[in-house]
Amino acid sequence: MGFPALHSTPVATGAGTPYLTEPGVVVLSVPDVNLSDIRHFLKGFGELGFVEYLDDPTDLPPAEKLVKFAGQLCYMSFGPKRTLNADTSRYLGNIMSSGHGSVLEHANVSMLFYGISRSVTHELVRHRAGFAYSQLSQRYVSGRVLRFVERPEYRGDPELHARFERRIDLLAKEYDEVATVLLARQKLGSELLSAEQKMDERKKVNQAARSALPNEAEAPIVVTANVRAWRHFCEMRANEHAEIEIRALAFKAFLCLRVVTPMLFDDYQVVTLPDGMLRSRPLSLRKILQKKTRETYGARCLTDSSSSQSREVRGKERGWLAQMSGC
Repeated sequence: MGFPALHSTPVATGAGTPYLTEPGVVVLSVPDVNLSDIRHFLKGFGELGFVEYLDDPTDLPPAEKLVKFAGQLCYMSFGPKRTLNADTSRYLGNIMSSGHGSVLEHANVSMLFYGISRSVTHELVRHRAGFAYSQLSQRYVSGRVLRFVERPEYRGDPELHARFERRIDLLAKEYDEVATVLLARQKLGSELLSAEQKMDERKKVNQAARSALPNEAEAPIVVTANVRAWRHFCEMRANEHAEIEIRALAFKAFLCLRVVTPMLFDDYQVVTLPDGMLRSRPLSLRKILQKKTRETYGARCLTDSSSSQSREVRGKERGWLAQMSGC
């Protein structure tokens, strides 16, 4: 069974310029945890019964297994009175609600983000602590893979949508024409465009031609972060004060994270607001992540899980999860 993914399908203008209308999120890796070799370490404590830690009948997802072990190591809580795996959700909930997030930093998740604009990645890479990034380079990649991203505000507005399509057609054409002129100048011996290696020659053309590209250009990126950093990202970016594009991305990332690390993200409640805003706030030591759904952007805070509105929210969330491959 594979990891979860929420894909985005490219479309094209009448002139054939490709673009995407929503983020795509693909989980690439999660922790691979093997605790069997700690048996020797646990046996070294003799009659304390620590080795029984490995005989717990309840299996855990890899990230939760790693985080729980790291947390229990701090207090050497491996004996008969330890928190059993069956109570891991409560154990991790206490850690997260108390703000003791250091043990969450041991578990890393890597994801591919695509269908996002250059303006989104400019905001994304501001998250530094606990994050690593590998992003498409417009210096090395030519216009053959150039795609654009349509903002949410344009999709339902015929005039803005038409303007967007006309604009990216012109920009794609301009990029190709500028690159063609630069190549011609390079062949004529332009000193600024000359290079000893063929790859460097093409890079010099691309790095000049990319100045014609707007923030609407797609910027695929691989992101790796630990769970503590991912939680902070979701809280800050799936938030009513966040920019609308990165908010949509953060919510999709949250959905995938809750699938691969369920106990580390089950203290968020998905809530839909009529204005489409996203925010997080405490509720009985639980945080509420208000999300973008496919129908609306923004959400209304629902605290009564038995209400018909809450059931509607859960139904929408299940619809998102149903799209995920490998779940």
